[in-house]
Amino acid sequence: MDAVFFDMDGLLVDSERVWLEIETEVMARLGAAWTPEHQAHLVGGSMERTVGYMLAVSGADVSPQTVASWMSEGMVRRLTQGVRVMPGAGELLDALRAEGVPVGLVTSSLKEIADAVLKGVGRDRFDVVVTADDVTRTKPDPEPYLTAARLLGAEPVRCVVLEDSPNGVAAATAAGCAVVAVPSLLPVEAAPGRLVVSCLREVAVADLRALLP
Repeated sequence: MDAVFFDMDGLLVDSERVWLEIETEVMARLGAAWTPEHQAHLVGGSMERTVGYMLAVSGADVSPQTVASWMSEGMVRRLTQGVRVMPGAGELLDALRAEGVPVGLVTSSLKEIADAVLKGVGRDRFDVVVTADDVTRTKPDPEPYLTAARLLGAEPVRCVVLEDSPNGVAAATAAGCAVVAVPSLLPVEAAPGRLVVSCLREVAVADLRALLP
């Protein structure tokens, strides 16, 4: 196993509820309502996609750059107050590091949002961090995971990705990685080279190795 890559929002940390809170606040500024059903359309997507969707739903005459800044500022403000690591994620991360397996964080969030999370989780627990600022195409495109593998000198087919969204799973699969999916807001079906669990407490390092060809 060359490396293991963790998604961030909803997989490593319980931040999807924070996204819902900030999206609701921003939509109120745009004069429209926001629901969990709206949020489900955007799980695992980029800031650009989120902002475009919010402007389309609200019909507000506000620039995408302004809405993106509202979103980023709100997320950083909330995340710096503290963030909860998802059950089993910290233990699995520590177990991988104890065995000397390189570990990366790969997220569609912007760098400033990832930095706010890593202040609480620990930047030194990851060998590489890839954010939306580091790629030209975010998930479901495979570029984020291919970039992380390249930075570590790893073969994608010898890597395992931990994800919670269909977009993230699609990106990892397209990159050639094995996948452990812990579905949050949207379902993920089992498939060859993919393990679907309800919690990372159900997963050990040996289970990740067993997914590789």
